[in-house]
Amino acid sequence: MRRRFLLIAFSIAMAALVLLRVTPAHAQGPNLDDETNQIAKTLYCPVCPNTPLDVCSTQACAQWRALIKEKLQQGQTAQQIRDYFVQQYGEVVLGAPPPEGFNWLAYILPVIGILLGAAIAWLTVRQWIIHRGAGAAAPVETPVSKEYAERIEKDLKEL
Repeated sequence: MRRRFLLIAFSIAMAALVLLRVTPAHAQGPNLDDETNQIAKTLYCPVCPNTPLDVCSTQACAQWRALIKEKLQQGQTAQQIRDYFVQQYGEVVLGAPPPEGFNWLAYILPVIGILLGAAIAWLTVRQWIIHRGAGAAAPVETPVSKEYAERIEKDLKEL
């Protein structure tokens, strides 16, 4: 009886090990809703001005989010989905223009403007400091005519 019990326990244990080993482990992948929202944050609604696709409440945007989710389920990458939306609706759906061609100016001009403004401010402050320091070091004397000096002397003696 004991031998039979051990044989049954051993068989159950082996069956459990085989099942655990054979059954594929399902790794918990990224949540499709989260990934859909991540992609939708980078796209803008072509109907509503300056509204990201993930927060837009129009029916069209809800359909576009569903389309993103569907494309993710089909195995498309985030870049493929963005390319699809750009092909369908133009570059207006992107949050920023792609850094290529003439669009580079949108990235370069603000930096140049900030550097130029900083240089002008630095030169202006430097000139103020130089002129202010020169004025304090040597007071300017204006020449007084002899007649005017004698008149001042006379008026001061009368006081």
